[in-house]
Amino acid sequence: MSVLAKSEILREIKARRVKIEPFRLSCVRAASIDLHLANVFRVFLSPHKSIPVTDLTDFKRATKGIRVPRGSGIQLSPGETVLGITEEKVTLPDNICGWLEGRSRFSRVGLLVHISASFVQPGIANNQVLELSNFGPSPLEIFPHTAVCQLILQKTIGTGHYHGLFEDQTPEGFAKN
Repeated sequence: MSVLAKSEILREIKARRVKIEPFRLSCVRAASIDLHLANVFRVFLSPHKSIPVTDLTDFKRATKGIRVPRGSGIQLSPGETVLGITEEKVTLPDNICGWLEGRSRFSRVGLLVHISASFVQPGIANNQVLELSNFGPSPLEIFPHTAVCQLILQKTIGTGHYHGLFEDQTPEGFAKN
């Protein structure tokens, strides 16, 4: 599997095999694409109440959707996690997968953009959920429309197509309680 560099990312986008909607050319880096936060988040309801981790676990039962007004942010205390979702819808063909990674400017102040679910399946067509965690010593204020993460694309050996619980996730559906 090879990581796609800028020239190959742009070739795949021009051929409409990879779609990033909305697309901003300025967000294509040397070997990644910057993705932005939407203005909806899910905050945990009872941080000290146990959440059973089973095959039936539903993150929406443990969280509440909120919408952040334009110009406002959401504060993330040290040790706190909230869920966010990208503004961009990512569509990948059956032979390209991806990885969501944080951006160094934000990781250096303690922001993690995913805890363990960074893999983007081949054949996906949705907005990407981010597990935003503050591992730094100071509170962080997170603002919608900020490019907090980057998508790294790789060619797969063979093909696959994602079908699963989150295949149609959008900011609108993500925010619903």
